[in-house]
Amino acid sequence: GQIGRIMSNEMVIVSQHMTIQQATELLRDLEELPIHLDKLFVTDQRKILKGVVPLKSLLRGKPDTLVSEVMATDVVTFLPEDTADHAGLAFERYDLVSAPVISERGRLLGRLTVDVVMDHIRDESNDDTLNMAGLKDDEDLFSPVIDSARNRWMWLGINLFTAFIATQVIIAFEQTLSELIALAVLMPIVASIGGNSGNQTTALVIRGLALDQIKKDNHLHLLLKEINIALLNSVVWGTVVGLFAYILYGDIMLSTVITVAMMLNFMIAAIAGVAIPLTLERIGRDPALGSSILLTATVDSMGFFIFLGLATIILV
Repeated sequence: GQIGRIMSNEMVIVSQHMTIQQATELLRDLEELPIHLDKLFVTDQRKILKGVVPLKSLLRGKPDTLVSEVMATDVVTFLPEDTADHAGLAFERYDLVSAPVISERGRLLGRLTVDVVMDHIRDESNDDTLNMAGLKDDEDLFSPVIDSARNRWMWLGINLFTAFIATQVIIAFEQTLSELIALAVLMPIVASIGGNSGNQTTALVIRGLALDQIKKDNHLHLLLKEINIALLNSVVWGTVVGLFAYILYGDIMLSTVITVAMMLNFMIAAIAGVAIPLTLERIGRDPALGSSILLTATVDSMGFFIFLGLATIILV
């Protein structure tokens, strides 16, 4: 949403020619102070913003001191057409409680407060949480049953379709599975831990996009970092699972297969975890919408293919 829709007209405006005593008396004459009042706005006769006076300056300044002498001119301001997301980043970066909203010519239009900005961020966070699960933002725990069911149909359908793809991979290696029952026991481990790792990466990328931390010039750096993290994790946990498989079945080749499969699946999960939300963002889609479903489909299918493919080549 745009700032112009959520800004408030409740603000205290003083002239730069006033003294601190006059500004203080102006505050005392108000029946009620605006919420989150931490500064006064200083304007000229045309309502052009000249600066702000923090309340602490009013308390500590001498009564006969002019407002112009204590006001701050380096002010974070917003335009009505700026987005609330942009405001949220600025409020977080500069620890703002309130900020003026001005026109392009500098005329004071309103005031933006931290409570409104936080409400927007919370709503966006709730939407992202629902979208990652493939739900719509108009659904809650008490929505009518038919509406809730309908909201979930599309992504459940996509999930079912991708599950069929994963089963086709398994069917292709049916003979291998029939010869080595141990593969059926170990196979879910490969997909599960790879999917978990990929979802962690996806969540971080979506958060980075929401906070405007990810730019085109750092995509490669982000990808390489996640691949390195995946490489480290794959060595550690691939070795753990490999040892577990050896203790369980006493087969060093089977242990090697699942270790290598896990390492490769960690790499795929890292690449997919970065690529899926960035791709959705690039094509103009919400990167949180269904990312986990697409990631799970990719990691499961590739995990099964790699594990069973290696088993077919090495063990059968």
